[in-house]
Amino acid sequence: METDEQAVTGGYPASPRLPLLTAAEARDAVGYLLLLESLDLTPRGQAAGQLAADLARRLPAD
Repeated sequence: METDEQAVTGGYPASPRLPLLTAAEARDAVGYLLLLESLDLTPRGQAAGQLAADLARRLPAD
């Protein structure tokens, strides 16, 4: 098992890395999560709605 004391080895690319999601992609994901919430009346749907709300709060306002 890896511990905090062990050194991290590996290289990083020299070129700039892209973000995991663009703001537009993140907004689309929030929309899909809200749709899932409306279609799934189980706790999974509620969890999707909560995740959508959490993500939406972290997005920049345009």
